Amino acid sequence: MIVLEPHGRSSKEVPVSIVGGLDVHRRQITFDWVDRATGQAQRGQVTPATRDGLGRWLAQLPDHHGAFAVEACTGWRFVVEELQAAGWQAYLAEPAETATLRGSKRRAKTDRTDAQLLRELLEQGRLPQAWIPPAHLLELRVLVRLRKTLVDERTAFKQRLHAVLFHHGLPCPDHALLTQATRGWLEQVALPAASRLQVTTALRQIDQLDLELDPLERWLRAFARRQPGCRALIANHYGIGMLIAPTLGRRSNCCRVVADRHAWIGWAARKLARSLPCACQCRRLRLTGSASRSGGLAWWSMRRWSSSCCRSWRKVSQVSR
Repeated sequence: MIVLEPHGRSSKEVPVSIVGGLDVHRRQITFDWVDRATGQAQRGQVTPATRDGLGRWLAQLPDHHGAFAVEACTGWRFVVEELQAAGWQAYLAEPAETATLRGSKRRAKTDRTDAQLLRELLEQGRLPQAWIPPAHLLELRVLVRLRKTLVDERTAFKQRLHAVLFHHGLPCPDHALLTQATRGWLEQVALPAASRLQVTTALRQIDQLDLELDPLERWLRAFARRQPGCRALIANHYGIGMLIAPTLGRRSNCCRVVADRHAWIGWAARKLARSLPCACQCRRLRLTGSASRSGGLAWWSMRRWSSSCCRSWRKVSQVSR
C-alpha cells in the first residue's frame, strides 16, 4: 500500500486501506478505488459533481483510512477540501507529467481509464505530485488572477480607442490616453455616430473597470507591505513593486517543492516571458527552460533575476505564512 508524501516529489510506502483515483468533470466525478485489505474494488460516477454530492459519496465508503489522487484541473479544490474534511488523504497529480506516464495510446481515452491511471500511479508510488497550497495562498491566487483579468480587459478597451482614432486618421495623443485633457479632446473630435458610440462605450467600461480595480489593488498593496516574502522581493530587486511581489509570492511553493534550483530558474524565466510586454513582443525569444541562442541578453537577465529571486524568497519561505 503506497501513499505519496504530502509535499515532496518522492514517494514512500505507507500502509493504507483504500487507494483510489478521481477524474473530475463538470457533470460527474468518475472514481476507481481498491480496498487493499479486503480486495474489494469499485468503479463508478458521482453525479452531480458538487460538494454535497461528493460528501454523500464519501460517507458511504466502507473505510475512512485511505488516499485518493485527483488531477490538478478545474474543480480540484472542492474535491481536495471534501476529502480532507472527511479524513482522507488527498494528492494532486500534475497533468502534463501524468499524461506522459500514460504512454502511447493503445485504446480510447475515457474517464474510467483516467481514474484508473491515477489510482495505479498512486498505488505504485509514481504519482507526479502538484503542491496543494494552503487556504491563504489559494485566496491570494484568486485575487491576483482576478486583477490580471480586469487589467487585460481595460487594456483591450484602450487599444480599441487607439484603433478607432487611427481608423479615422486622427492623431493618437502623445500623453496618457485617459487624462482629463485627452477626454476633453475626444468629446470635441468629429466622429461618425457608430464610432462615437465605440468611444463612449470604451470610456465607460474603462471607468467601471477602474472602480473594480481600486479596492483590489489597495488590498494587494497592503498584503505586500505586511508579508515578509513580498517585502524581501521589493527591497532586494529593482522593478518589483507592491503589485508584482504578491504575483510572485502566490507561487512561493516553487522554492520549497522544486529541489532543483535550475528548474525554478527556468520556471521563473518562462513566467516572466509571458508577463513582461517586451518579452511577449519579442518573437525571437524562445524560452524552453535552458539558455536559448536567440534573445541571449534578455534570457541572461531573466536568469540572473530569477536566480537571486529564488535565494531571497527561500530565506523567507519559512515565515511566509
